[in-house]
Amino acid sequence: MLEAFFTPQSVAIIGAAREPGKLGYGVLDNVLKYGFTGRVYPINPKSDEIMGLKCYPSVLDVPDPVDLAVVVVPSRAVPQVIEECGKKGVHGAIIISAGFRESGMEGIKLERQVLDIAAQYGVRIVGPNCLGTISTHTPLNASFGAGMPPKGSIAFMSQSGALCTAILDWALAKSIGFSHFVSLGNKADVNEVDLLQAWETDENSRVIIAYMEGIGNGAQFMDVARRITRKTPVIAVKSGNTAAGSRAVSSHTGSLAGSEKAYHAAFQQTGVLRAASIEQLFDYSVAFAYQPPLKGRNIAIVTNAGGPGIMATDALETTGMKLAALSPQTIETLRPGLPAAANVYNPVDVIGDALADRYEHALKTVIADPNVNGLLVILTPQVYTQIEQTAEVIGRLSGTIDKPILACFMGEERVGPGIKILNNYHIPNYSFPERAVGSLKAMADYWESSNQPLPKYERFTVDRDRVTQLFDRVRSEGRFSLGDAEAREVMEAYGFAIPRSVLAKTVDEAVEAARTIGYPVVMKVASPDILHKSDIGGVRLNVRDAEQLRDLFDLLIYRAQRFMPDADIWGVQVQEMVPRGKEVIIGVNRDPQFGPLLMFGLGGIYVEVLKDVTFRIAPIARAEATDMIDEIRSYHLLRGVRGEKPSDLDAIVDAILRVSQLVTDFPEIVEMDINPLMVHEAGRGAVAVDFRFVLKENK
Repeated sequence: MLEAFFTPQSVAIIGAAREPGKLGYGVLDNVLKYGFTGRVYPINPKSDEIMGLKCYPSVLDVPDPVDLAVVVVPSRAVPQVIEECGKKGVHGAIIISAGFRESGMEGIKLERQVLDIAAQYGVRIVGPNCLGTISTHTPLNASFGAGMPPKGSIAFMSQSGALCTAILDWALAKSIGFSHFVSLGNKADVNEVDLLQAWETDENSRVIIAYMEGIGNGAQFMDVARRITRKTPVIAVKSGNTAAGSRAVSSHTGSLAGSEKAYHAAFQQTGVLRAASIEQLFDYSVAFAYQPPLKGRNIAIVTNAGGPGIMATDALETTGMKLAALSPQTIETLRPGLPAAANVYNPVDVIGDALADRYEHALKTVIADPNVNGLLVILTPQVYTQIEQTAEVIGRLSGTIDKPILACFMGEERVGPGIKILNNYHIPNYSFPERAVGSLKAMADYWESSNQPLPKYERFTVDRDRVTQLFDRVRSEGRFSLGDAEAREVMEAYGFAIPRSVLAKTVDEAVEAARTIGYPVVMKVASPDILHKSDIGGVRLNVRDAEQLRDLFDLLIYRAQRFMPDADIWGVQVQEMVPRGKEVIIGVNRDPQFGPLLMFGLGGIYVEVLKDVTFRIAPIARAEATDMIDEIRSYHLLRGVRGEKPSDLDAIVDAILRVSQLVTDFPEIVEMDINPLMVHEAGRGAVAVDFRFVLKENK
């Protein structure tokens, strides 16, 4: 689909310039200087020749087909240029020019005009307001970046052009190789999803990395990313948080959710690895690009210094990795080649006077152990250390095995020549053990996620029509929040266990309802306009007799009218008093990019205080619902502590999955909470005690 950008046979530079210092000169110079072997056509109506090439007034005047156009003209001239490209049959255009959406309302209109013209002719657009694109294996540098990175297997995309220039300079200094290097700019047309799909089958790209500021179509991104990460690692840095919407959130979930939570959940569910920084992004990427897969979490450490070995061990344990248990045969093989003072157990300490041959003996022995999935080699520059020779040993060994080796040559000046040798052998080197371990963890996380079966979404038998009719009625009345009785209908239709409840409009009706249900009961003021009834004193628990009920009925109505005089008061809900259990919350807040964001955590009034919650994007599978429960810090309270019996975890999973189906079936639900879901002992189920719904204001 995007071959015109990466493997074109011909390129036109529209706005090519003969004066050094102008963008049109720099782009043309990069295309020519870095070895593009196709045809190049400078376009400038004021020149006959630029850099020894015939110059044309318009792309329409070029006698041969043009695959790709690089546009470097003032923004106001871009619509005409794109129309000419369309008439010429150009397949792709990189619009480097600025002055579009980023410049204000007029720029937005101009950008839309360009897109409309491009769509009319089937021209795909990268940009506008971008650095350009680079494909090293073509080779083609269609950018105004300073320099050309070496060939490599890292495909990189970024929404920030300025960041691209810095990363390009850094990569040149570190000899980091790329397959593709794309500045997306305003993402008017080609976006992250398009590039993921284009690079999915690219044999030159072993890893895809991205700097993201926002994703337009979150659902599409998740579908594509989930498929691609099965075979190609995708690593992302996400910066900036967008508002979750202009409306004020009213649910517990809404107050805890947000763009960051949604992105984290989306990446987690699709197998996209999240890097916390640009440094970490490239720490991870070189490990994936240069080394075989890490097929487990058992890591061996070989070091010539005890302290760094301990640091690496601590990092392994704190990140969920494991120090590999070396087999007795490995230990016995190590002993003859190491001094008596050396440690033959993991981490293997070859001690400070180790020469390259001692390292070689230890490395070959350890990496052959079947209990070892990967190897971290630590070297500190001591008096007798053979830095370059040891780097050669590591490099040669790496080419003979299918397990990853990462290096940590600590220092700078003395270890520099050794690091260059490691780079030549494609051995990632990290300045400190913690960074190396972080990359090993990323490799292990990816191996596990990529081998998980794709999610299978269960469907419960529900009364969807009943909910559809109810929502239509509520919205036809100009309301967007549900009253208690309406919310109960939704919960019943989707198979939730809920307390018996009666809406009483008068005190006599309330007394009769309580007699039917049986004391003690719960009383709640009934109003679709009051979502958090306890905040205004609108809830009373453990009402034990009719006399107390009569007193409370008027009190609850009075409080509601006093604190919310404009609220529509329907009466009082008289509800069964549910036996105590563990209180959890299940909620939903609809994220503008990704859709329904599910939340699970400790419930009751403490949810916003403790914030012990976890998130997923609906729909989710049973395994994902189970993971949500496992991830909260209070998980062990649900499993049972100090003699308590475990809670009914299966009932929680069932409730989460029913919520997932409900909010997937009804996109008009923008917020909902079940708080609390009262969870009883294992085998005794869970009851949704309190619940609330908010619908969006229009379809």
